[in-house]
Amino acid sequence: MATSKPGMVPPPPGEESQTVILPPGWQSYLSPQGRRYYVNTTTNETTWERPSSSPGIPASPGSHRSSLPPTVNGYHASGTPAHPPETAHMSVRKSTGDSQNLGSSSPSKKQSKENTITINCVTFPHPDTMPEQQLLKPTEWSYCDYFWADKKDPQGNGTVAGFELLLQKQLKGKQMQKEMSEFIRERIKIEEDYAKNLAKLSQNSLASQEEGSLGEAWAQVKKSLADEAEVHLKFSAKLHSEVEKPLMNFRENFKKDMKKCDHHIADLRKQLASRYASVEKARKALTERQRDLEMKTQQLEIKLSNKTEEDIKKARRKSTQAGDDLMRCVDLYNQAQSKWFEEMVTTTLELERLEVERVEMIRQHLCQYTQLRHETDMFNQSTVEPVDQLLRKVDPAKDRELWVREHKTGSIRPVDMEI
Repeated sequence: MATSKPGMVPPPPGEESQTVILPPGWQSYLSPQGRRYYVNTTTNETTWERPSSSPGIPASPGSHRSSLPPTVNGYHASGTPAHPPETAHMSVRKSTGDSQNLGSSSPSKKQSKENTITINCVTFPHPDTMPEQQLLKPTEWSYCDYFWADKKDPQGNGTVAGFELLLQKQLKGKQMQKEMSEFIRERIKIEEDYAKNLAKLSQNSLASQEEGSLGEAWAQVKKSLADEAEVHLKFSAKLHSEVEKPLMNFRENFKKDMKKCDHHIADLRKQLASRYASVEKARKALTERQRDLEMKTQQLEIKLSNKTEEDIKKARRKSTQAGDDLMRCVDLYNQAQSKWFEEMVTTTLELERLEVERVEMIRQHLCQYTQLRHETDMFNQSTVEPVDQLLRKVDPAKDRELWVREHKTGSIRPVDMEI
């Protein structure tokens, strides 16, 4: 498979073959209408004007710059990434000749159909005739390049639109984020219960009468439980404010916005399908009118009469009218296709951005969870360090001496008896 070097612009049809160097980060593509545009792969900025490698050069008059990606052919039939082709195919092309030829089944028209495939009423280059198809993001598995077709329902109940799959991914991601928040909430509850039980245990009077250096160490053991309980209460409070709460802060009206987006794309798709059907209907009507004109022309050759000549004029007018109708349908279809491409690319890129943002946000807050957990372990360790110090000072001999001094009943020294 041939590859296109970054920064090199393939010459469009009809232009002199020359290499044009683009500034770093810019790529050149063709829209389905054959118009060249430029994409900044870093910022996703698009422009009809060729970016200049020299700063400060003003844009040429009449140029169009937009933050929205232009119409692109972003579907690869084989499902693998490919590099941009040098030419793009329009789904329906106007004939440059007489409108009478629009419905003819010429070899060039048959060949054109063989070189293309139609997906959801949009015509793409056939992979067998064009191994390279232009992708908006050739080096990435981006949403905008791989969701133009429908997917068969695993249950066999029909198909699911590619855009619908993206919406399901978004809603599933929201649900997963909610469940993660609930998981952290359960973790907080465990911490709170644990802290409460530690505090309660620290107040227990068992073995409180232990004396001496061991008694001091035992008292510190019980105090360490109270200190540890405070550590876990602080941990649970930080989990709530720094992990659980941010995870619960979903985008407001998320589902409503997704539904609105779904309706918009679905309406555009219905419009595209309707105009595609109109084109096919107009093409069929033109073919019938041309066939009728041809039949009447043959009748004129057989028998010359005023009626036959009049019928030919009438048939020619109808054929011309059918050609004009087809041209109008083609114009409307091409407009709908351009709008469909633009909205699909723009919306899928936005969904992709939201998904990347969601994953990164969750990653950051889970990292915060692990950091808080490490800090809790450190604080817990600090609560037992005084216990370790006192345990090292426990001296059974000293404890015995202290106890004897406090509780002695009298000293005796045995003496020998005299006779």
